[in-house]
Amino acid sequence: MIWGDFGMSRKLIVMATYKFHEVTEKIIGASMKVHSALGNGFQEVIYQRALEIELQEQNIRFKREFSMPIYYKGYNIGERRVDFFVEDKIMVELKAITQLENVHLAQAKNYLEAYNIQVGLLINFGSISLQFKRLENLKFVENPFPLNQ
Repeated sequence: MIWGDFGMSRKLIVMATYKFHEVTEKIIGASMKVHSALGNGFQEVIYQRALEIELQEQNIRFKREFSMPIYYKGYNIGERRVDFFVEDKIMVELKAITQLENVHLAQAKNYLEAYNIQVGLLINFGSISLQFKRLENLKFVENPFPLNQ
């Protein structure tokens, strides 16, 4: 019993150190509900629509298919859509593939840096069990002032 208590306490301490852990835990929980209900095998857009419903039911603020500018050295060089932008601070990228690979993780990290977002989630509905990766942008700059908008 002592080991169990220690293990739980340690887990809570680790989770509490993550930036925005309260919201990311809710997003992951909502994703688990969707995956549990639908299983794997659908196209990404199906999971996106189901997750939208789940997030709405949990009163989590989000923007779906949100177009965000990409900056290079302070210059706006284009834009890309994020699957979900949650609570104006967390990027959520969805996949519906058999297995997440390093290239998907690298791509999600690049998006965080290009958008200057501190925290992101990469969630894969395509595997037998839901896969998710929590990402943190180590190059995040608080309150950047772009030169060219």
